[in-house]
Amino acid sequence: MTLISEQQLPSIIKRLAHQILETYPGLTNAVIVGLQPRGVFLSDRIVAALHQELKADKVQYGKLDITFYRDDVRRDLHMAKATDLPFSIEGKTVILIDDVLFTGRTIRAALDALLAFGRPSKVSLCVLVDRKPSRELPIQPDFTGKEMLDISPYKVKVRWKENDGVDDVILLVD
Repeated sequence: MTLISEQQLPSIIKRLAHQILETYPGLTNAVIVGLQPRGVFLSDRIVAALHQELKADKVQYGKLDITFYRDDVRRDLHMAKATDLPFSIEGKTVILIDDVLFTGRTIRAALDALLAFGRPSKVSLCVLVDRKPSRELPIQPDFTGKEMLDISPYKVKVRWKENDGVDDVILLVD
């Protein structure tokens, strides 16, 4: 079952970019950080949408790998990806971007990983899909593309052209 179609996705991404700019005009003292691996597909597109509104040098964009901060790394083998934060996050607002917010454990790991790079003044969260009732930790997004109130027994699968050959979000039987 399709949750977000290929036709809907660009307008959702544009809306998320505009909400970020409404909250942080000009991205003054704010940086964008996409979470490896799948959040980067979304953050790349949000940054592209931000470039439509701001000069490229106004958008500080990095990518963060949280593999070794996850609490499930011992159960499953994860391939580490590159972390690329070509700027300081000290005293800045960090806007974390990920594809799906589920239990909150990925974001908890991202917060731990961020502290290895400095102490931001604030962290905001932007997600494409919020699986609200599945939260195990008190973590909430500031910017949400689509909120799901009850989708059991389904699993959310975000597919990106770069990785899966198609852009959409589907529900699969878990």
